[in-house]
Amino acid sequence: MARNCTLCPRKCGADRGARVGFCRAPSLPRVAKVMLHPWEEPCLCDGKGAGAVFFSGCALRCVFCQNHEISQQIRGREMTKEALAGLFCDLEEQGASCLDLVSPTPYLETVIPAIQQARESGMRLRVVYNTGGYETVESLKRLEGLVDVYLPDIKYKGAALSKRYSGAADYYRFAFPALKEMARQTGSPRFSDGRLLSGTLARHLILPGLWRDSVDILRDLSEAFGTDGIALSLMRQFTPCYQTSRFPEIDRKLTSLEYDKVVAFAEEAGFQWVYTQAKESASSSFIPDFGEN
Repeated sequence: MARNCTLCPRKCGADRGARVGFCRAPSLPRVAKVMLHPWEEPCLCDGKGAGAVFFSGCALRCVFCQNHEISQQIRGREMTKEALAGLFCDLEEQGASCLDLVSPTPYLETVIPAIQQARESGMRLRVVYNTGGYETVESLKRLEGLVDVYLPDIKYKGAALSKRYSGAADYYRFAFPALKEMARQTGSPRFSDGRLLSGTLARHLILPGLWRDSVDILRDLSEAFGTDGIALSLMRQFTPCYQTSRFPEIDRKLTSLEYDKVVAFAEEAGFQWVYTQAKESASSSFIPDFGEN
């Protein structure tokens, strides 16, 4: 049970057995959806897809969140450590290519022993830690040896941008050291037959009008990790939704020119592993249906 919770950078100190904190998450993990997810990066969702476990609650308030139904509303069923461990093993039996834990940070107190129990029960899936990137190094250190692949977002560099669109002016101040800690734990990406066995795969969603901030982030990544310290996913899938109508400057799809400028910079920087997306990825059809499970 998370008492005086300091799991995320908010460090709001909530006793979640009695009240929720900023992330609105209860004490026990609330699982909103479980699915074989075919739309993660190809190195993670071969075969039947990634075994995605979507948790409710989030420490960010992204105005363009495609998962806002669960990030900002607490949906789903509460699960104990034993139930979670059983769920993880069930996904392996269903043919999942990996265990894809989506936004698990509010529930680390239960998720960590659940991973341990599942592995003791024979689970051999790669564990993927899928996060918005707003993490503390202290929490991440508790995961060392349990996570095979970190899949963090790296959303913005500019504090004014992260404050306006995610309610977290200190986003980059935490996200960049967190990314370094993830890469320290996993080492350089290790592939076999196109599958990412271990490593850190940083996702960056290019936002309309903000390609210069994207380039600034890639420049920092190049300086910190060189050409092969991490893998990159440059996402073109931004789709106006949720609260973007309140922010007209981003209430549109990305142009090809904006996206191509960022991809070109990544190519010039020499990153060894870069995933890109087609224009068709900017579609609401790729958003999971959280009304069914």
